[in-house]
Amino acid sequence: MPQEMSLAEVEAVARAAHAGQTDKAGRPYAEHLSAVAEGVRARGGGAELIAAAWLHDAVEDGVLSEEWLAEAALPQRTKDVVRAVTKRAGEEPEAYARRILATPGARLVKTADLAHNADPDRLAVLDELTARRLTQKYATMRGLLGLTPDD
Repeated sequence: MPQEMSLAEVEAVARAAHAGQTDKAGRPYAEHLSAVAEGVRARGGGAELIAAAWLHDAVEDGVLSEEWLAEAALPQRTKDVVRAVTKRAGEEPEAYARRILATPGARLVKTADLAHNADPDRLAVLDELTARRLTQKYATMRGLLGLTPDD
């Protein structure tokens, strides 16, 4: 079996895959990935979960394929977490939350993702309607995942 990718290699792949992509506020998407990876690290996540944080939106956004993920030299736990946090078309939030809760480590990655997405500084640059809609969406998911304001 090939040697597993290092965190630096995972970061480089994620940055390259999302190159040119911006978030809803118009910022380079890699800033979000970096913030989620740091959020996972700050919450005690190890290398496997930090790698998942770097890749958490790659399959969902279509910048890396499920086939790439399946064949990547990554720990199975990293792959499982990426799959768990990848929203599927038409999927109800409750089903999405159940999959996250059923996958060890996925809740930690999603917690860091939600924390960065709901950052008031990020929401402040959006139009009021979008900010309100996203705030409600993130609050609903936090509730489904059993997160407290301190998580």
